[in-house]
Parts: sequence; structure tokens; C-alpha cells
Amino acid sequence: MVRNAAFAVPGDLATPTGGYAYDRRIIAELSLRDWRIEVVDLGDGFPYPAADTRAAACARLAALPPGHPIVIDGLAFGVLAEAAAALRASHPLVALVHHPLALESGLSAAGAARLRASERSALACARHVIATSASVARLLVDDYGVAAGRVSVVAPGTDRVLPPPRKREGEVKLLAVGSVIPRKGYDVLVAALARLRAEIARLGLADRITLLGAVTSEELSPLYACTDLFVLPSRFEGYGMAYTEAIAHGVPVIGTTAGAVPQTVPADAGVLVAPDDVEALTATLQRLIANPHERERLAAGARAAKFPSWSEQAAHFARVLESLA
Repeated sequence: MVRNAAFAVPGDLATPTGGYAYDRRIIAELSLRDWRIEVVDLGDGFPYPAADTRAAACARLAALPPGHPIVIDGLAFGVLAEAAAALRASHPLVALVHHPLALESGLSAAGAARLRASERSALACARHVIATSASVARLLVDDYGVAAGRVSVVAPGTDRVLPPPRKREGEVKLLAVGSVIPRKGYDVLVAALARLRAEIARLGLADRITLLGAVTSEELSPLYACTDLFVLPSRFEGYGMAYTEAIAHGVPVIGTTAGAVPQTVPADAGVLVAPDDVEALTATLQRLIANPHERERLAAGARAAKFPSWSEQAAHFARVLESLA
């Protein structure tokens, strides 16, 4: 039996971030499970949409057939409380929360408070909430007033690859993957590298750091194949898909203890330091760069790590929708 649902996303579904990658894969896998998914583009600029974008998004949602579940990505849902209130009686609303909007780095206290209040109001209108990690689910229950019985955890899936043999000696290559935003902590990474190599520009080492911009999954694979360490000192992660992707390629990781990262990264596949701790990150980089045997031990842990597949996670997602349809 074919079931119907809508999946509303802010802007282009092909946007190369972890949140959009999650949405794309879940939609694709649901389509393989006899779900007819209507993808609704809510427009650009979320979570700070222009007035006309917000009005158009509300109109698109209101025009959807009543009775069918509507999954709304949290990047938009958290600032569409008025649309959620209008739709709650006619549509089973599902909020998909990758991480609370107020926990983005760089926000003023007033800005974070406004986002938190808006997201609390919107979540109160959702029939059900899907969080991408147990850590996010706990935040929603403890800080956003969501009843535990209305929250399900559906973590991202992971595609396992066969990692190539890795060298132990010679130049050590580091890789960081993620949006260039304050929350990802690239400033902390550069500060740590600067302490290892003094100031990059002063020493003429600028050619050792390459900003590749947006890359496709096909372009990422060879980068993982020649990488010795994956480093991402995030200030918060709702799950941390970039870490599991690196581990799935057999690459050991250096991350932080922020958000869901400790639950995402197996202890024998990576080393975690406190967020914003340049000294700890510097020492960890120095130790692992200098010690190929420890890198190999962590790489072995990465190769042995087990993560659920996208098919398995889509099955969990489908069960939530089936309970509401």
C-alpha cells in the first residue's frame, strides 16, 4: 500500500550540509518503502526568512492535503510557530530537529532567547518530534517542554566503505569537513595548528591549508582515502555525521566533547577534547601526528566500528509516520 507524506525543507534539498544530506537520504529510502513523498521547498534564508518568504512558506504548507503527515525540517520549523498552530488540527505535524536553533554559535543572548521561545512554541504544535540523537532528544524534553512520549530518536545512517591501506610514515594529512560557520570551530583548529607551526602566514605555510569549498560525496571519497586524521573541533553537534563518515572510511578522528559527539564517536576510533580548548587540541594533534602507531590503533578502531545503515534508520522513520498516518 502506498502511503503519502510531505517533507518540507528550507531551500534547496541538494545543499551540501549534514542536515540536508540526512533529509535527502531519508526521503530516498522512504520512497523505496512505498511512501509517496512530496518535497516542499519552503524558500531560502531560514532561520531568518524575509517576510515574503515566510508568507509563501506558510501558504505552501496550508495547501497540502489534510490528513497526510508533514515532516518539517527544524531549520524552518523552529521559526514557523504560526504555521504550525494553523496546521496542527488538520495535519499530523512532525518536527525533524537536527539541533535546537538557539544553540548555533555566535548568537547574541537576545537572539538565542528569541529562537528558543519560537522553537518552544512551534514544538508545542507538533504531533511528534524526531530528533537525530538521544542528546538532542534530552535537550528537547528538558529545555523545550516536549513530552518524552512525543519524541523518537532516528539517528543518521552511515554508508560503510572499504578503506584503503594507510601509510605510517611521512607527511601526515589532516581533513576537516563541515560548513564554515562558528559552531564548527575552525578558528580553534587553525589556532592549534598555528601553535604547532607558529603563525601560518608568517612562516609561509599558507599553502598547507586548502579551503576546497562545497564538495560532492564523489569528491570527498579520495580525500578520505589519503587522509591520516579527521579533525573537527565543533562547539556543538546534534549528531555529527561528518565524524561517522570519516570513521566509515577508516579514518581516526579528533573531535570534541560537545553535544552528541561523545555518543557518536566510538572511544577506540577517536580522541575528544573540550570545545574551545586550543591547548588540548594542540597537544592531541602533536601526539597523534608524531605517533603513527597510535594513529593506526585508532584507525583499526574506526575500521571495526559499526553504525546503522540508512535503510535501517529509514525503517525507524517510517514507523513514526505510520503511527500518525
